[in-house]
Amino acid sequence: MCENEILNNKNKQNVRCRYCNSLILRKQQGEYTKLHIDLPLMHQKNTTKDVNTIETEELVDFWFVNDMFIFENVGFSNTVDKRKYLICADCEMGPLGYHDIATKKCYLALQRVHHGNEQVKNENTPT
Repeated sequence: MCENEILNNKNKQNVRCRYCNSLILRKQQGEYTKLHIDLPLMHQKNTTKDVNTIETEELVDFWFVNDMFIFENVGFSNTVDKRKYLICADCEMGPLGYHDIATKKCYLALQRVHHGNEQVKNENTPT
C-alpha cells in the first residue's frame, strides 16, 4: 500500500497516467479501499499457447470513485463480465481499474497510476 499517498482516507495528490502524465483524478476525490480484484495485465505476456487466455494479476489497493463523472480523463472499455475497464482517455493505456455495471461504482488501482504533478519518466512509455 502507498500510505504516503493517503490523507484522511482520500488521495493526497492528483492521480495521473503513468504513461502520458494525463490527469485522471484530482486530489481528495478518491476514497482508499482494499479489495482483492483480478485485473488483466496491462501488457499481456502470452506465456500460454492459447491466445484467447487473458493473463491477470490480483490487485488490492484502490481509489473508490462513487461517480464516473468525477474522473478527468478516463475512458471505458466495452462491457466484459459485468465490468467496464478503465483506461487513460489520452493514451488508451490500461486497464487502470474497473467500473462495476451493477453498482455504477469505479475502482482505480493505485499500482497502475502515478501520484503527483511531476512528469513521469517510464521506459515503457509508448512512442
